[in-house]
Amino acid sequence: MSDPILHEDPRSGNCYKIKLTAALLGLPLATRQYDILAGETRTLEFLANVNPNGRIPVLEIEDRFLPESNAACWYLAGDSALIPRDRFAQAEMLRWMFFEQNSHEPNIATLRFWLHFVGEAQLSPQQKAQMMAKRIAGCDALASMDRHLAKHAWFVGGAVSLADIALFAYTHTAEEGGFGLGDYPSIGAWLDRMRDLPGFIPMQ
Repeated sequence: MSDPILHEDPRSGNCYKIKLTAALLGLPLATRQYDILAGETRTLEFLANVNPNGRIPVLEIEDRFLPESNAACWYLAGDSALIPRDRFAQAEMLRWMFFEQNSHEPNIATLRFWLHFVGEAQLSPQQKAQMMAKRIAGCDALASMDRHLAKHAWFVGGAVSLADIALFAYTHTAEEGGFGLGDYPSIGAWLDRMRDLPGFIPMQ
């Protein structure tokens, strides 16, 4: 059986989640890189052979293609300790992973992409009009995380899980979107704990 292949742009936090999951588990993972700013995930070849939605990451396993970052992390984690055994703890983990995709990533990651990679001067009037709402919602998400982490070392139970990996990816780059992480001391301590994990790899 060949190693899974991650179709990715290394600047993407969603792609980084999958690489970090594999690294913490000591799993081999090949990569195939695309430049999303150059439209390389919108080519006819990519749409026909990798993901008809034109998005990355996509995890290729043998002849099957699995899009969506958190689904790919779940696949790699399998029966590992990154998924708690307790049924309620599993549901809590999924709750935070859904929170990441619904409340966190659409605001924090979007502002990072707009400001750090596109540039504010290049944004459309519609994008500029959304910036304040996204900043408010992103700060609300960080505040929710900080409150939780003030009482817990990890998001679920007493150990790192996929919830932590999912939230780490775009939280640790939030300042590239204009968010001040110094306002959230419990998040800061958690980020340090993540970086201290055996097998941790930084984002490229």
